[in-house]
Amino acid sequence: MTTIPPPDGARNPRPTRHRGPVMLRGGEPDALTVGTTTDQRLLDRRGPTDWVHTDPWRVLRIQSEFVEGFGLLAELPRAVSVFGSARTKPGHPHYEAGVRIGAALARAGYAVITGGGPGAMEAANRGASEAGGLSVGLGIELPFEQELNEWVDVGISFRYFFVRKTMFVKYAQAFVILPGGFGTLDELFEALTLVQTRKVTRFPVVLVGTEYWSGLVDWIRGSLLESGTISAGDLDLFTVTDDVDEVLAHIRAAEAAGAPGDNGGGMRAPLNVPVEPVEG
Repeated sequence: MTTIPPPDGARNPRPTRHRGPVMLRGGEPDALTVGTTTDQRLLDRRGPTDWVHTDPWRVLRIQSEFVEGFGLLAELPRAVSVFGSARTKPGHPHYEAGVRIGAALARAGYAVITGGGPGAMEAANRGASEAGGLSVGLGIELPFEQELNEWVDVGISFRYFFVRKTMFVKYAQAFVILPGGFGTLDELFEALTLVQTRKVTRFPVVLVGTEYWSGLVDWIRGSLLESGTISAGDLDLFTVTDDVDEVLAHIRAAEAAGAPGDNGGGMRAPLNVPVEPVEG
């Protein structure tokens, strides 16, 4: 048999193997998969389990979390996401504020969505549940155990923060931010960024606790605005209040102003929408 040498400059043939639709050339083949098919490896109970931790498998896991979240929450009524510290203790003024806000939202016909944990999240869930409203908890897998609090009526736990954040925004008409730490600040600034860039429309962000948030607001005004890293109008993307009725006024005003295709962004001052005081 005569072998015809390859033309000058041609690449020498390399080992070729296929992984589904993917072709791989060069390098050593995987000794664990040589001579097998995908079906065979699927149906074979034995073998390495490292594949469940690979990035392609994570994509499917991420997809499944979106599907589970969308499926569970798609039929929620109007809802408001409430954030705050997991470290807030029952009896603390911030906890009691969370209970009052959760109850007021429920009586106004809104479902209350929280991270499902303890502290301020529990307070808002508790207020909504005790007022006969729908109390939703979106938990997150953490290195330490954290069960959904007992006041959650409908709950789901996520592995990935970004999937969970999507659910907070997609199924809520507003964010109410109680005093909290890094996680609360993360949610706050993500919400403000979405409003500032008009990724969400007519979406009020209300900070509850004037004394607690005053230092942050002063820094935003004195550092960010003064240095030109935000514009003066960005200060209107959020409201700070201690008044539960004012919280509802902003949420209702945004809802009344919203319309299909309306790209109005966030709001600070409520429009001329009559709001009845909420008992409790």
